[in-house]
Amino acid sequence: MTTDLSVCIPGDGREALNRLPRLADPLLNIDLERELAQLRREDSWQRKSGRSSKTLAKYPDFRIVLILMKEGSQMHQHRAEGRISIQALKGRIVVRLAHRNVDLPAGHLLMLDCGVVHDIEALEECALLLTICWPRDSHNNAESPSSAEQRLDEEAEARMQNEGGDLYSQDQITLPDKDGI
Repeated sequence: MTTDLSVCIPGDGREALNRLPRLADPLLNIDLERELAQLRREDSWQRKSGRSSKTLAKYPDFRIVLILMKEGSQMHQHRAEGRISIQALKGRIVVRLAHRNVDLPAGHLLMLDCGVVHDIEALEECALLLTICWPRDSHNNAESPSSAEQRLDEEAEARMQNEGGDLYSQDQITLPDKDGI
């Protein structure tokens, strides 16, 4: 098997992360149960929005966010510049699209193409993994994220702060020590 390193270089993009560059380590091993327990202890879990979240991995073209939502909480209409997947780990959510609703119980995975507008509502307490991918742009280097990526980050962070959550609460990240990997 050959790898084209001109497309993806291990550790590519670490320098661009001002805070917590370990979110772009070449190997990340994360205990989701431990992370969910920590999210339940966060101030954001106690706020009116009823959700708490944490970025687990952050590369120039890829993000994974763990989200915990209380029953009845919502993430109002939004869209991602890149393709996304939503994996329900626990509980049940409904994803509302323009022309249909998709029920997503634990153990199910939903993929949405870039730009698809959607709402998310927790039908019961739930945990989900949100994965966002952006196409690699050969004109942008890893230290300079695309304007679409920057805008997405800024809009998502502002929306979450306005609604009482912390979509990119990077200061809270705890990763296993080297012996745990």
